[in-house]
Amino acid sequence: MTETRARLIVAVALLISYAYFYQAGGWNQNSRFALVRAILERHTLQIDAYAAHTGDIALKDGHYYSDKAPGASLASIVPVAAARVVSRAAGVDPESFPGIAWTSYVATVATSGVFTVVAAIAIMWIAAEWGYSTSAGVFAATAYGVATPAWCYATLFMGHSLAAGCLMIAFAAAIALSRADARRARMLGWTIGLTCGWAVVTEFPAAVPVMLIVALAALNTRDAIPDAVAGTVARIIGGGAIMAAVLASYNVAAFGSPLHIGYASERGFEQMRAGLFGITYPQLWRVRELLIGSYRGLLPIAPLMALTPVGIAYIWMSGRGSGGSARRRAAFVAAAIPVFYLLLNASYYYWEGGWAYGPRQITAALPFACIGFAPLWDRWRGAARIILYAGWVWGAAVTLVAVATTPQPPSNFRSPVTELLWPAFKNGDLSLNNQTMVHFAAVPDRMRGPDRTRAAWNLGEIIGLHGLASLIPLALVWIVAAGFALTLQRQGHYGHKGELRTEN
Repeated sequence: MTETRARLIVAVALLISYAYFYQAGGWNQNSRFALVRAILERHTLQIDAYAAHTGDIALKDGHYYSDKAPGASLASIVPVAAARVVSRAAGVDPESFPGIAWTSYVATVATSGVFTVVAAIAIMWIAAEWGYSTSAGVFAATAYGVATPAWCYATLFMGHSLAAGCLMIAFAAAIALSRADARRARMLGWTIGLTCGWAVVTEFPAAVPVMLIVALAALNTRDAIPDAVAGTVARIIGGGAIMAAVLASYNVAAFGSPLHIGYASERGFEQMRAGLFGITYPQLWRVRELLIGSYRGLLPIAPLMALTPVGIAYIWMSGRGSGGSARRRAAFVAAAIPVFYLLLNASYYYWEGGWAYGPRQITAALPFACIGFAPLWDRWRGAARIILYAGWVWGAAVTLVAVATTPQPPSNFRSPVTELLWPAFKNGDLSLNNQTMVHFAAVPDRMRGPDRTRAAWNLGEIIGLHGLASLIPLALVWIVAAGFALTLQRQGHYGHKGELRTEN
């Protein structure tokens, strides 16, 4: 079983898992999709005609705009335009309720879904590049893809998953520079610059991880091809400048200044005016809640993440000896980015993320944290391997409960999994969200019960299945993927190119 086939099967299985669910509306995604509709339907950046659909809006000179970074909206323009053509060909008005559901579904899959898959495949590539087995790469990639909240955010039209995918492409390219020649370095430099730039256009906090990745790229180039450092860095800056020009042009067109972002004209959310758009300094109680709390804690819903420090420590130790400095630098970056996002989330006044599943602001850091699972898989045997299995199964099961019911539980549930998501799932009450892309809010009291309304759906429901039976087609996909994974597990003592592995 080749590494290429492994990546293809993982990519297909994950993309089906993401595309299987449509989560419908919410303030964040309605704000982003309002911008898409404004551009395609009215050829403007003003969302005046759609402002009643969301509370996430900016007000400037009497007009309404999306307050979000524009990257996800801009990236979905072409897919949504194509979806509108398909809609019309099928006799469905793209501005009708079914048409908006279809086009917003395409926007979500094409951005959040696809780039979560990209991040997972980047994990597999990095694991192979460092000599870990194919099965280790599969375990790490699927742990990220379905056993963390990444699965939930892959089904929501937000910016976190797109930013994560862009950052992981750049990170993988920076690692590749440690063994590149001058010709390849030129291509990798452009790749890093463009993807880092788009990550920032999509989510502004990505600027800090971008600096770490660019530094890694420069140091790796210095060690591998010293004469190419200046040219590689120039291409990284050039790619970033192109993306910066896109953002500056958007800001000028919308707000009249290249440095004026939507959050500066935020309507409501007065605490956004404190510090840097609501970011001040990390508070210990928030760190605790983000890690182990029942409200937004990461570890109760993705317990494998508790092993991340151990896995990254293994990567660091494997970088000892000649030529190992590049791996140790990469391990440092892989650890620093999750720490940054944790501290950022703990510094934010609206740390809970509104109607959210787990710590929403940490989503872009999850693939970096999951890289450490590859060495754990290859090193651990027996009872230790059972711990990995158990953590994967727990995380995937709990995340399935959330993604099948709603990854946007109302904020008044202090323990969303036990108070809403699991009871609903157990009773076959799936696809709970009743807020469309053109309604201002969901109605929590009508999420469950015989008189409930719904805007969300899964593909099983579309073909006529109901309740838990609607998940059967997805289960069949997983059974096929599990058979493949078992085949890889039997080959786990071999390296990604078929040679017997040795530990550093």
